[in-house]
Amino acid sequence: MNNCLPRDITTDAGGGKTEPATGTQIVRRLIVSILFTAATLDLTRCGLVMAAARHPAPTVGLVTAGLAAAALTARTARGCRTGRRWAGWAALLIGLASVPQAAASGFSGPYLIPDTATAALGMLLAVTILATAGRMDRRDATPEILLAKKR
Repeated sequence: MNNCLPRDITTDAGGGKTEPATGTQIVRRLIVSILFTAATLDLTRCGLVMAAARHPAPTVGLVTAGLAAAALTARTARGCRTGRRWAGWAALLIGLASVPQAAASGFSGPYLIPDTATAALGMLLAVTILATAGRMDRRDATPEILLAKKR
């Protein structure tokens, strides 16, 4: 069974399915690399929290949340790489949630660089998903089918 979405597979002139579309693969690789970078930034923030920890209870909560976010992001990247339908929506939600997550620490102290990078990366991820959503869903055969039905 093929894990590609129906819109990701190109067809030949006879209607037989051939291989995944190259443009879709490039977009998927870009999204996967952005997701893995976001997971790395979450882990970096966890390391900074543990290095600058003053109270153990908030530190444990922040590290747990960071590890969960990194695991969810890595799982979404894996789903996006294999072409799962839910992965695009999850990546969009991760991108949209990255800016408030980065703003929670206030862009101050040792968190300035990872927070700024997380916010910028989240916006880039959301824009990438939204910009490519229409292209990835468009099928080239649709106009020909409509013309054939009108005759």
